[in-house]
Amino acid sequence: MQVFDKLIENKGLAIALGYFDGVHLGHQTVIKSAVEYAKANNTKSAVITFKDHPCCYFYGVCPKYILSRDDREKRIADLGVDYLFELDFDEKLCSLSATEYMERILVKYFAPISISTGFNHSFGANKSGNVEFLRENQTKYNYKYFEIPPQQYENELVSSTSIRTLLHNGEIEKANNMLGKNFEISGFVVEGQKLGRTLGFRTANVEYPTELVDIPFGVYKVETQFGKGIANFGIRPTVSNHNKAILETHILDFDKDIYGEVLTVKFLKMIRPEQKFNSVDELKVQISRDIGSI
Repeated sequence: MQVFDKLIENKGLAIALGYFDGVHLGHQTVIKSAVEYAKANNTKSAVITFKDHPCCYFYGVCPKYILSRDDREKRIADLGVDYLFELDFDEKLCSLSATEYMERILVKYFAPISISTGFNHSFGANKSGNVEFLRENQTKYNYKYFEIPPQQYENELVSSTSIRTLLHNGEIEKANNMLGKNFEISGFVVEGQKLGRTLGFRTANVEYPTELVDIPFGVYKVETQFGKGIANFGIRPTVSNHNKAILETHILDFDKDIYGEVLTVKFLKMIRPEQKFNSVDELKVQISRDIGSI
């Protein structure tokens, strides 16, 4: 997949429109619609999106993301997309009416043979463009429109908002099912206080990305590229006086030095909230129980 951060002329594409934070089951269906139509018509597919959520521009505050931009790119690439356009959401774009956006951006640069969006997609100044606009203008601009209906999991709407709420509440398994993949973070392994070694459970420490949705302080069943393990996200109240949260991952049957390497931690399940124990010995017993539970 080729990634572009500005508009370039590339016509005759099957395109998918949306922000796609999380690339969840609903997003995947939208993107696959474009990919499949492109293949069926011997052309290329493209996702047209933005570097940052539009809320960052309108309200000056960005929402907590489900994926980093790099991870979003990887998940979109995994769906077979040929081109990804990540544009700046700025005054120039947001001031365009729906018709202007269609003609000056989509038609001028892409002349799409198809457009795929979610059922609630909107665009243009004051959200003047929507699914009705896209449906009604198929003949005028010579494209086929695919409106993807709501996707559900356990009779609940799959949405980025729902997934953020689930993650924030520690409902990792349900969030993962809506995502269609595990929630994960990646970061460089940094040196900590080496407290894990004194407890008999060596850990790899990663700073939790501040731009991602906050999960509860607690102990989690996880998986890394080096194997399965348990992770504690929090401030380590039993053994530390620091208030800075850190993600500490104990990888089972692994004892290599990976300082400075990138560790990817996939969250599978929340085991329990973080808690303060009366002694280090009590903590060690509980860690053993946590490991036994996975």
